Amino acid sequence: MGELSRQHTVRAFNFKRQYPEFLFPGKTQFVTADDPAVSVESVSLLDTANPFTYGKTARAILDWKPDLVVMRYWMSWFAPSLGYVARRLKRRGVKVVSILDNVVPHEPHFFDKPFTRYFLSGSNGSVVMCEEVAKDLLGIRKDLPYTILPHPLYTHFGEKMDRAEAERALGIPGGHKNLLFFGLIRHYKGLDILLEAFRQLPDDYQLIVAGEPYGSFEPYQKIIDSLPGKDRIHLIPAYIPDSEVRKYFSAADVTVLPYRSATQSGISSISYHFEVPMIVTAVGGLTETVGGRGTGLVAEQATPESVLQEILRYFGHAEVRQECIRNIRREKERLSWSKFCNDLVQFAETL
Repeated sequence: MGELSRQHTVRAFNFKRQYPEFLFPGKTQFVTADDPAVSVESVSLLDTANPFTYGKTARAILDWKPDLVVMRYWMSWFAPSLGYVARRLKRRGVKVVSILDNVVPHEPHFFDKPFTRYFLSGSNGSVVMCEEVAKDLLGIRKDLPYTILPHPLYTHFGEKMDRAEAERALGIPGGHKNLLFFGLIRHYKGLDILLEAFRQLPDDYQLIVAGEPYGSFEPYQKIIDSLPGKDRIHLIPAYIPDSEVRKYFSAADVTVLPYRSATQSGISSISYHFEVPMIVTAVGGLTETVGGRGTGLVAEQATPESVLQEILRYFGHAEVRQECIRNIRREKERLSWSKFCNDLVQFAETL
């Protein structure tokens, strides 16, 4: 929104509620008063569980008389509410562009495709961020104009800290090879795969796990309790505020994304910002966005053995690490928000 507002008049319309509490697996779906996340002024209107807010939201947007509305979509739960609003705007002559994080969710349901098809019927065109999502889109709507714009970098987390300072801030010992698993803990993200790989690593490795569990953490805790090196696992199973993020990436040698399925990952953008290479699995868009760009190593399978092999390769060859960092620095020049926004507007003008 900040970049778009440099050249355009912009207003944000937001959710009053994204999910009913019984469907939300985290602790809170709202930014709290003490959370230092970047604040965006917005009008909170849409409640996905209250259809009476759908028309109210559409009317408020229409009253503002926009030329272009950009909607973000990542799972089919949002299709009825966002789809209703998008379809109404489109019928009234407002151009709607959808940014699709996912077309097919990581944890699919039988209703995903018809719901997503309904949402897309309100779009004039779509933006996807990797080839994998483009394929999913074409599987549902071959006729919808789209463009591929890579995920830009997150840059609001501050500068990288001195490594020793970051380790002290996290309360972890220095002198180890530090693996980082960061972000929401969900089954498809494969933390259990990484824990089993860690079982076979020598004593000079330690693992930092930082992120809020979505669902029970008990299966992971059982694995941790069984590991001979469990004292070298530093666990922070909670939401990480923006102001704390740099500590984790400043302490890390490598970020590990052992996903069972994926499109693109916002975690890779944070890794790029802090110039931390990645080890990812060959799923979804990760092969394209990490392996294809040389910013990390790709495990051929989402198994402990395959992930372990790439961890040992990464730390066993200094030239591999150095090449990854050089490639990340090139990517940082390419993946700016200003370029993303300019390309988005240019695409919208073609519709």
